[in-house]
Amino acid sequence: MANLKEIRNRISSVSSTMQITSAMKMVSAAKLKKAQDAITAMRPYANKLTELLQSLSA
Repeated sequence: MANLKEIRNRISSVSSTMQITSAMKMVSAAKLKKAQDAITAMRPYANKLTELLQSLSA
């Protein structure tokens, strides 16, 4: 059976891992939002380009 010191060390380690995981989750959410905003901003240009290419091929 693990002694008290090992258990406390394990609890501390798990807590630290949880904090790191939470921070990584927030960073990835921010990056996803940024990418989604970039796609949304480019949508009008993509639509116009599609129209232009369709008119050229017609």
